[in-house]
Amino acid sequence: MLTLFHHPMSAACRFVRIAFGEYGEELALIEEMPWSRRKEFLALNPAGTLPVLLAEGDVPIVGATVIGEYLDETRGVLKRERRLFAENPMDRAEIRRLVDWYLGKTESEVTRHLVRERVLKPLMPNAAGGGSPDSTAIRAARANTRQHLKYTNWLAGTRHWLAGSRITYADLAAAAAFSVLDYLGEVDWRDNAAARDWYMRVKSRPSFRPLLADRVRGLAPVSHYADLDF
Repeated sequence: MLTLFHHPMSAACRFVRIAFGEYGEELALIEEMPWSRRKEFLALNPAGTLPVLLAEGDVPIVGATVIGEYLDETRGVLKRERRLFAENPMDRAEIRRLVDWYLGKTESEVTRHLVRERVLKPLMPNAAGGGSPDSTAIRAARANTRQHLKYTNWLAGTRHWLAGSRITYADLAAAAAFSVLDYLGEVDWRDNAAARDWYMRVKSRPSFRPLLADRVRGLAPVSHYADLDF
């Protein structure tokens, strides 16, 4: 069994977990506190970032998109219609664009700030940046959330899945990001029916179930977090 160093409130880590789940592979999970900079973890990834996959031979593979490419090359190419990537180069480009959107742009404008201020800061020592949440950062992230949800609603309303006719890495990246925000109760689904219906479809997949059991010390999820129909 492969091992993933992760944090339950990291969208990038959730993306990797869902992807392996889609291919029916289990991962041994080791929760890593992003601020702790453990010597043993830094030996695997000097950058100290998550996720890190210990692959065959305990070789570390660092970063969600890199792990995704590794997974496609070692498992995905054998899955035919269940492959999470695409055969066509232009289709692959669109999948990569949306993965970068949700794990890059959404992360930098929304997810990272809400997770840091609401989840991590209360757990972090002051020397590592812990303390009271920054209300300005939270307000800015919440305003950005609306724009990212609106864009997702448009994608979901004009395509069967976000990148085309079947589920791909693009859907997993978006669902990973929104699952973190949904845990925190930061998503207003009421005026975004297409996005809500798309998210319900992803949320109902077996690969998603382990995420619905995630809990963070000191912060319970919103009441509908584990509901498949909300």
